[in-house]
Amino acid sequence: MLRAASPDARPGSLVAVYDREGRPYGTGLYNPRARVPLRVFHHGDVPADEAHLDLLIDRALDLRLDILRLPEVTDAFRVIHSDGDSLSGLVVDKLGDVLSIEVHSLGMHQRLSRWLPKLHTRLGTKRAVIDVEEHIVRWEGIDPRTVASDPVRTVRIKEHGIKYEIDFATGHKTGFFCDQRENRRRLAAFTQGKRVLDLCCYTGGFALAAKVAGGATEVTGVDLDEKAIEQAKRNANINQARIDWVHCDAYSYARQMQKNGETSDVVILDPPKLILGRDIEDEAEGIRKYEDLNALGMAVLKPGGLLVTCSCSGLLTSEDFERLVTKAAHRMVRRLQFLDSTGAGADHPVLSNCPEGRYLKVLWARVF
Repeated sequence: MLRAASPDARPGSLVAVYDREGRPYGTGLYNPRARVPLRVFHHGDVPADEAHLDLLIDRALDLRLDILRLPEVTDAFRVIHSDGDSLSGLVVDKLGDVLSIEVHSLGMHQRLSRWLPKLHTRLGTKRAVIDVEEHIVRWEGIDPRTVASDPVRTVRIKEHGIKYEIDFATGHKTGFFCDQRENRRRLAAFTQGKRVLDLCCYTGGFALAAKVAGGATEVTGVDLDEKAIEQAKRNANINQARIDWVHCDAYSYARQMQKNGETSDVVILDPPKLILGRDIEDEAEGIRKYEDLNALGMAVLKPGGLLVTCSCSGLLTSEDFERLVTKAAHRMVRRLQFLDSTGAGADHPVLSNCPEGRYLKVLWARVF
């Protein structure tokens, strides 16, 4: 969509943007070599400057600290949510006294050293772990050495009274999925005295919420990632919680349960992103995997039991997710009584011109 750019516009530069008629449109960060060459952070005919970018950092901090008041319930939350905070290409989580940072934009990386002192001061953090994936380094032309990470391997955090250890060397994304915080808390209200199965449990977030906060009598967590299971075991030990951890493919485990006639009162399905691209074949394969997992989850759920099923695929709409879960239920000759539909916490805001930011979808349903 870019027709032309001024010859003096350098990679990472702040640039004025004009529409096809030559009228002022907004301000953005430019990188001609990137797959996303223009990231617009301000719309309107009045140009924005570097001070406006600094203001966006303050605005993001104000939301988490002054409006949501997240430090009162946890020391782990999303601080900057990329496009949701008009800071496309920058993700920052506060995890204890550590900032876990993912960068996907050269312009954001160039300004990170300017913003780190402000973030540390307002959040009370002391260290930062900065991750730029190899393909982003190539596409954006980022030199990761210009902003170095602090030497930190693990940190412990507390969420709604439950303790977790985060291992930055083995963890996925920023190390901990803060987006499920309120869903983990809510699950605990349904698990008193119940038998709970957490498929794709990662490091045990839902499983621990069910056991420690929810009072479940029996909890099983299943994941194919051996390192995640080892971390889940450590998290359970930290909380002195007895949970059965199984290193196994979720599909295989559920099929074996079905074959053995075993059932649970509550089943949580929280797989990794299964739709990886817009290619028709990739999308069809991802939908098939979601349907199969949900069908298996319902097959091992007692009649009247609670299904909590999630999708973090941004390319799958809420309507399509509910449709495929319903299809899976009818395939198993089951019926769903939907109780609610939720998503990420308010520290993961969605900007009105970027609805794709509403990536996390969670359906709560009784299954008959």
